[in-house]
Amino acid sequence: MKTIRASNVLLVGPPGVGKTMLAVALARSAVDAGHRVYFTTAAELAAKCHKAALEGRWSSVMRFFAGPRLLMIDELGYLPLPGDGASALFQVINQRYLKSSTILTTNVGIADWAGAFGDATVAAAMLDRLLHRAAVVGIDGPSYRLRSHQSHSDNLRKGETGRAG
Repeated sequence: MKTIRASNVLLVGPPGVGKTMLAVALARSAVDAGHRVYFTTAAELAAKCHKAALEGRWSSVMRFFAGPRLLMIDELGYLPLPGDGASALFQVINQRYLKSSTILTTNVGIADWAGAFGDATVAAAMLDRLLHRAAVVGIDGPSYRLRSHQSHSDNLRKGETGRAG
């Protein structure tokens, strides 16, 4: 029996630099290799966990998020997590620890996680599990979405209209 090593990928950088695109490409490769993959945003994961807790389905939602071979959590840090959101995210990460892989995209630098989550202990415990057997990829640069806008603005400033005269 072939043993598959669970490892994680953290893609860290400002909005628009391609973190989600890279994560989706990695997830697509996992699907092509026959693995089950689930994509969610951090806010959606927190909301699903919160709803499950209110409805008495906590263990079933934990099994759900523990199930896929690869879980892709997008946009961590873009929206504030509700009070129990950081705790729910930690519990999902803990359920998956050493068993399954997680890809996480975030605009929050690792050193700033304690402030972003409002709980240094939860942030440290989550990072402890995520960073063990992980590749951390820092991506910097201008937003892909704003590049064409910037180019257009630069041309307007120079008096170029793009039309042949």
